[in-house]
Amino acid sequence: MSPLKSDVFGTITRDGDRVIRDARAARPWARWLAVHLLRREHRALTRLSLGTGIDGIPRVLALAPRVLTRSWIEAIPMHLAQPRDPAYFRAAARLLRRLHAARVIHNDLAKETNWLVTPDGRPALVDFQLAMTLGPRRGALARALGHDDVRHLLKHKRSYLPDRLTARERRILATRSLVSRIWMASGKRIYRFVTRRIFRWRDREGAGDRESP
Repeated sequence: MSPLKSDVFGTITRDGDRVIRDARAARPWARWLAVHLLRREHRALTRLSLGTGIDGIPRVLALAPRVLTRSWIEAIPMHLAQPRDPAYFRAAARLLRRLHAARVIHNDLAKETNWLVTPDGRPALVDFQLAMTLGPRRGALARALGHDDVRHLLKHKRSYLPDRLTARERRILATRSLVSRIWMASGKRIYRFVTRRIFRWRDREGAGDRESP
């Protein structure tokens, strides 16, 4: 097995075509949160695996107490691949619509490391620890978070293909949800303090498992 990542929430290792998230190795004070995040990821990936599943989304392979095993996707992170083909972003938008149609909000798409580019140029998504799995009814909060999922994809498109943004996409980029405005005003500062000072994460934490595919 190849170690991919180790932090206060446990370890992530690759074993062939499997990725194993192990919360048993979490620091004692963070174990409850590590298990909570693991369960969130399991719920989201289980929902997205229903039927034939969705290309570009990992499949749940096994769940044991505090251990989640999912499929490996052969791909590299967006910030390394730097996709400049409009077809990639069209496919990414379709992938995101399929997530939302399955009533799953990713909630962490601002990170380029969570967007992958496969060898044939298709999009894929990983790291569903913060994902929200919705019931049959969508409230205002879910709609706002879904809007922010889309905005984060469009921010990446603006970075790589600014001239290909449509007028509608520019309007979406210019419209922050109330949740996003509150987050930027207060929550983001707390998040940065916790992740950078306490957890010692870097801005692109998580890319290490993809530097040498």
